[in-house]
Amino acid sequence: MSRNLHISYSTRLIITLVVLSAILWVCNLFIGSVSIPAKEVINVLTGQPCERESWRYIIIESRIPQAITALLAGCSLAVAGLLLQTTFNNPLAGPSILGIDTGASLGVAIVMLAGGTLLTSSPISGFIATIVGAFVGAASVLAIILFFSTFVRNNLMLLIIGMMVGYLTSSIISLLNFFASANQVHAYTMWGMGNLGGVSLQQLPWYATASVCGLLIALLLSKPLNAMLLGTRYAENLGVNISATRNMLLLATGLLTATTTAFCGPVTFIGLSVPHIARLLLRSSNHNTLLPVTMLCGAVVLLLCNMLSVIPGNNGIIPINAVTPLIGAPVIIYVIVNQKKIHYFNG
Repeated sequence: MSRNLHISYSTRLIITLVVLSAILWVCNLFIGSVSIPAKEVINVLTGQPCERESWRYIIIESRIPQAITALLAGCSLAVAGLLLQTTFNNPLAGPSILGIDTGASLGVAIVMLAGGTLLTSSPISGFIATIVGAFVGAASVLAIILFFSTFVRNNLMLLIIGMMVGYLTSSIISLLNFFASANQVHAYTMWGMGNLGGVSLQQLPWYATASVCGLLIALLLSKPLNAMLLGTRYAENLGVNISATRNMLLLATGLLTATTTAFCGPVTFIGLSVPHIARLLLRSSNHNTLLPVTMLCGAVVLLLCNMLSVIPGNNGIIPINAVTPLIGAPVIIYVIVNQKKIHYFNG
């Protein structure tokens, strides 16, 4: 009876999050830095004549890709954080804390600051170079951390190693900034502030394909992740290939983090805080339901943050990394303060 109630609650929660994310997605089309009457937005979406052609361009070429990007980025970063927290059995693990997004930033910095000619030769080559640089950087840092995890059993020490790797990559980025030109530094700084509006309608299929592939790999890992919650030895006794699972985790996390970082910049706090929001709502660590709930929570949070970023209206757009800590930081503080009362992580 209790199991049926749990499944029923999980289903209701998923349906609620789907509806909420759909509502926020639609709201992102109506709200932006440029004030457009709701009637005109509806006319554009339904293919009716619009009073101003510039409004049609803003909605089709800017707001729709940005809303889809926010949805995909929220799902990707939240799931990447969940995978890392389960892998290291550490509630404070995440792409930013372990330096994975910093590794992606280093890859992009090498392309933008040390290899600026790649970006000026053609839009396609520069676009591909940025993606490859971010993926290689993120995957390299994650591989280093997984390597140390084979003989460093203390989660706190492993977390410190990840932070040190992050500091090292940040130092290299600072050196690249020092020797780069003013234009290169400005371009990289603007990219580093986070921007969900940087994905064009033409680039969106590339981003969506990479993100969906990473999310599908993560969903396939739900059973091994459940086994890993009970310990490595227990998982091996259940027939889980730990080495293969870690390689798949490397691929999924690297793909999700690197792709989002390359397209949107290093978006902070989503990967760290959203998995905890999902666990608090679900009160379970069963990844069969936790993974989809985490995806939907990530979409809801980042769609909400994207709406808050355009509050100034004609005065400008707030960088996304100035908004995400407003939601993420209180969640992490709550988890740390109430860690003795919260039993969902290993439950």
